[in-house]
Amino acid sequence: MTAHACVNGHPEQPARIARIFDKLKDHGCIGQMRRLPIRPALRDEVLLVHSEALWEKVLAIHSMSEQDIADSESYYSELSLYVHPSTPYCAQLSCGGVIEAALAVARGDVQKSFAIVRPPGHHAEPDEHMGFCFFNNVSIATKVVQLRTPIKKVMILDWDVHHGNGTQKAFYDDPSVLYVSLHRYDGGNFYPNGPFGSLISCGEGAGLGYSVNVPWPEKGMGDADYLLAFQKVIMPIAIEFAPELVIISAGFDAADGDDLGECHVTPDGYAHMTHMLSSLANGKLVVALEGGYSLDAISNSALAVAKVILGEVPRQLPPMVASEVATETIWQVALEQSKYWKNVDPKACEPLEEVEESAFSIPELLKAHRQQYLFKTHGMVEVPLVSPALVERFSTQVTCTTDIMENHTLVLFVHEFGNLRAELDSVTHCDLNIEHSYLLDFSKSLIKWVRDSGYALLDVNVYPKPFAKPARSRNHDNDFAGDVLIYLWDNYVQLTDARRVVLIGHGPACDSLMKLMRERSVNIMKAVSAVVQVVGYHHVPITPKDLPQLRNWYFENSLVVVPTGHEALRDTKIMRKHGKIIWSDEPKAIKLITSALPLIRDFVLAKLSVKSKINGAV
Repeated sequence: MTAHACVNGHPEQPARIARIFDKLKDHGCIGQMRRLPIRPALRDEVLLVHSEALWEKVLAIHSMSEQDIADSESYYSELSLYVHPSTPYCAQLSCGGVIEAALAVARGDVQKSFAIVRPPGHHAEPDEHMGFCFFNNVSIATKVVQLRTPIKKVMILDWDVHHGNGTQKAFYDDPSVLYVSLHRYDGGNFYPNGPFGSLISCGEGAGLGYSVNVPWPEKGMGDADYLLAFQKVIMPIAIEFAPELVIISAGFDAADGDDLGECHVTPDGYAHMTHMLSSLANGKLVVALEGGYSLDAISNSALAVAKVILGEVPRQLPPMVASEVATETIWQVALEQSKYWKNVDPKACEPLEEVEESAFSIPELLKAHRQQYLFKTHGMVEVPLVSPALVERFSTQVTCTTDIMENHTLVLFVHEFGNLRAELDSVTHCDLNIEHSYLLDFSKSLIKWVRDSGYALLDVNVYPKPFAKPARSRNHDNDFAGDVLIYLWDNYVQLTDARRVVLIGHGPACDSLMKLMRERSVNIMKAVSAVVQVVGYHHVPITPKDLPQLRNWYFENSLVVVPTGHEALRDTKIMRKHGKIIWSDEPKAIKLITSALPLIRDFVLAKLSVKSKINGAV
């Protein structure tokens, strides 16, 4: 596997695995281990995860001449790759090594294993190689284990500093695999970039809740931060999932001393994380090498992990406290994951800070302002809610125009509140300069168009009240944002005279809109003329496979608005699930609905015109 090399030098260098092997040998670890034979991954194994086109594309590298490689350098550079005539065979060996390491543990030949392999794999997507990776070693090994052994429930823990986009994508709708990743996210600006590794990328369909992302917002994370995430979120979820096998995608580029990752996890930190994961699945553990580009850091970290694999107890850590930014991130992850896992308690993760009882949260102030604005400008009034659970979370957040009962056209607009744009008076203390801070309300232009057109409006803010106890079930029964829409549909929308209804969702609220369509599909298809989703960089909710009539109706009557960099524009499978997808050069989600308003207006008017002809209206 050291034959895969770049003539110009590269961080993903052959010495990575040689240095690890030598380090383990020098410290007596290799002598205590059983050597597992390595072999190339087979075509049928690779095709369990990847497309045949990718398999052929990788194998074709073997026939490339030196001139071909030089000519294609810019193409592969765009994918963060380099190639060598030996690359296909090395990639097959790397993948085959992880497969054999996983099978040896799954079949009970060994209790734990360490696959010291390269090139790495976790960035390789089903249809594309990228990010130093050609085949997704861990994903393929997982599929092979599920196919050839009795083991079906697998947990993949990815602590590489980069998000394992390929691994998560391979199992995004699969409830048999729990994928957990801790990685630098930096607002979607750290490789592999984009929103897929955000904390709300939790899976889809049957796999909803089985993807767990801990997205660090900046560099510099260390042992205390990682271990707190393990204690508060990862291990509680893992215990509830109860895997039969654990595989670590062990990139060591978050290690202290790795200039690419710029984080500070020590060998002792990796040892403690390995030790905790060893308590799962009756001790069945596979460690597969991913990234890590400082030879000293990667070899020292691998040695610490190997010692735990051999049964050593990690050294005691000194007293430490997680950083404020990590604590906040873990709390936000806990809030999101508590929707799917009963073991996750957001209250236990809440940052420790004293809040006076007389204080008002910023979200509450923004909601109160918006309610006053809608009343003063458009005469909109609050819609009462009856359910105590809905009142607790959404009271004062649902408003409507006074003509809602008799107007023949009704727009149901579902969203969260706007953004607060603030200027700091003191960077050191983060004090706000009040005179230069303001609220951005993305909905002003849309609401004005609705009212100028003479339509009734039902405005729903689904951002839950602060400190409201979140939903804690994997099923949709405790999705209160979706529940409030169903309540409003049953108790208000269906009782109005509206014969033409338009559904518009913005950002994360689109998920709630999709739940409404799923739960009330028959009535939705009769009454609704158009569905608009303005998702920003969030994932685009899709209609369920088990409701083909709804899926066909949605395809005919839907519009999705995304920025140009959204993953939906690169995925033909996503494109085929929506009727019309338009994109805007506006990168900020807060401004996307305003920039796309002319196109939204034209789409809605066209659909309303069709509905009017069907109803025989003028």
